[in-house]
This record gives sequence, structure tokens and C-alpha cells, in this order.
Amino acid sequence: MTAQVFVHPDRRPAAFRPLKAWTHMQKLIADKEDTEQVFHIIEALNGRSFERNFYAFAATPVGQKLLAEKLYLPPLLDDHSWIRDLPAGTVGRAYLEFMEREGLSAQGLVDESLKFRSKAREHDDDMQWYGNRLRDTHDLFHVLSGYNRDALGEASLLAFTYSQQPGLGVIFISFIGCRTIAKHAPKDARIMDCFWEGKRNGAAASKIIEQDIIALMHEPLEAARARLGIAKPVIYRETLKLLSQHGYTASLQPQALGAEPVAA
Repeated sequence: MTAQVFVHPDRRPAAFRPLKAWTHMQKLIADKEDTEQVFHIIEALNGRSFERNFYAFAATPVGQKLLAEKLYLPPLLDDHSWIRDLPAGTVGRAYLEFMEREGLSAQGLVDESLKFRSKAREHDDDMQWYGNRLRDTHDLFHVLSGYNRDALGEASLLAFTYSQQPGLGVIFISFIGCRTIAKHAPKDARIMDCFWEGKRNGAAASKIIEQDIIALMHEPLEAARARLGIAKPVIYRETLKLLSQHGYTASLQPQALGAEPVAA
């Protein structure tokens, strides 16, 4: 079933390097916007899980179809003209509003990944395309799952992502991120419950990586969530409201540190 897949013969699975992962995790905790560290942590911990996920994807009819097309998403996602023409309430319009509100671009995430790749060996093969697709749909995961870009939202989304595409690196970042947040949050804030909720919601949902992304952008957002089986992140939203009431910010540090307010 994977006869059409091309994997470069020089490609080798990443070694399991927990000490390296821990070093990069400390840098990420110090600055949650330092996205490059995420790629280092995942590479250091994932081992063969990325390969297993890829071959499972490539063994499906939809995976074979997408690999044959090899659509490269960043230019399409950053061309806001066609997305702006979509009806209000669609996935595309929600994505556009999210990206403009947060000051993000698909190419920006590409650039962050290239900082990591400049230090790692890269192969132009089907596995690389698959890795790119995982990267390029990250912000769409935010829109569909309902998790914001605050520290708790990012950590919870990674738990969601782990259930969609298992990998020790992703769940490590998510778990440590939530544990770190819990140290600074009020005792009645359900931080670790947000972790488990994200993990459950990701497991219950259809795999976003397998969707026709362009067609998905045209769907009404709530209809798309229902079709994909994506549950609302109820505990996460309740926890954000509680944190806001206690004067905590998007970084989940006291506002005296000068970060922006949490969006409820």
C-alpha cells in the first residue's frame, strides 16, 4: 500500500536524546515565542514515532492521494485575497481573523523551522513533505480546536495534537508546559485537566492532517467542527476565565510582568 512512497535512502531516524530535549525545554519555558525550540525537542524525543505516523498516513487512500498531489500550503494560506472572499463564519475567515489578530503568517512558521533545519540534515522526500504538512496546519489546528495562543492554549493544543499524531516530544512539551503553568496559577485553576481535555478531544476527532485543506477552508466553522468530531474545550475556557479574574496574563504570569491580558 505504500509502494508509491519515496523516502530518501540516506534518511535515518532521530536518536532519542532526553538531555538535549530538557535543555531546549528550559529555553522554551523562558520564552514561549521561541518556536525553534519546539522543533529541537520533538527531534530529540520522537525517535521512530514520526516514521510510524508517516507510514500509517501513507497506507491510507487519502494519504496516497495527498502524497500524489503534494500540495504546498504556505503560499495558499498566506494569500489572504481568496480567503477574505469566503463567507463570514467559514473556517477560512476564522483562520484569516486568527492570523491577522495574532500577527502570524504560514511562512513565519516555515522560517522558524528552517532555523532548526539549518542545523540538521534534510532530505527532499515524501517524509519531508509530511513533516511540512504537520507544521503548516498548526495554526489551523488552533482555529478548529478552539485553543488560543496563550501559554495554556498552546500546551493544551499540543495534547490535542499528540492524540492526532503521537510523538513523545509533543506530549512532553504539553505536559511540562501545563505543569509549569500550574506552579504559577491559582490552586483552583484546573490546569492539568486542560491537558487531559486536549488529549481527549484530539483522540475523538478525525485526523485534520488527512483533510482537503482548501475545501475545509470553505466550510462553515461550526459545521466543520461537527463533521470532524471536535469537541469544545470547555475546561480550558473556564480556566481562562478564572485566570483572568485572578489577574493572570497570556503567559500565565502576574500582570506586573508586563504581558498582554488573557483572552477569555
